[in-house]
Amino acid sequence: MGVFTHLHKEGRDILIDVSYRQGIVQTATALCSIKVNKDIYDQIVSSRNKQGNIFSVAKAAGVMACKNTSSKIPMYHLNPKHSVNVFFKWDLRDDSYVIHCTATVMGKDSQRVELEALTAVSTVALTVYNHLKTVDKGIFIGSTMLLNATGGSSSPDNYRQIDQYCSKIK
Repeated sequence: MGVFTHLHKEGRDILIDVSYRQGIVQTATALCSIKVNKDIYDQIVSSRNKQGNIFSVAKAAGVMACKNTSSKIPMYHLNPKHSVNVFFKWDLRDDSYVIHCTATVMGKDSQRVELEALTAVSTVALTVYNHLKTVDKGIFIGSTMLLNATGGSSSPDNYRQIDQYCSKIK
């Protein structure tokens, strides 16, 4: 069983020393889903939404949030990112309109980048909600999860199949 690394032997919170770790390439991809109604879907695909290009604004917000992850999570080290990519994909089934947002983060440092990817997609979802709430406050922000992470030395690479999770969101 693993141990809590951010606790001193006396139970106090500590920022662990990572200076001894070798920098290796780390990647992580996270997913968040946003369920919207048909009116919002129609406005977005026909570029009729008064807020403009919602995906462009949400992407910028996700990248900015990713770069500032260490300022939001206590005891988290500043982790330089080499790339942050945010993508959107519509999932249209059974009169359901779901936007799947993914954020992939890559960095070469001493720690993994999962929290940056999760922070990015969470902020993307909140930004989409913020820009669409005037049309419908019933927007549903669904599951947020880590799809994959690679490059870490303390745990094996892991992958999840996006389709098996996206089908459960409906």
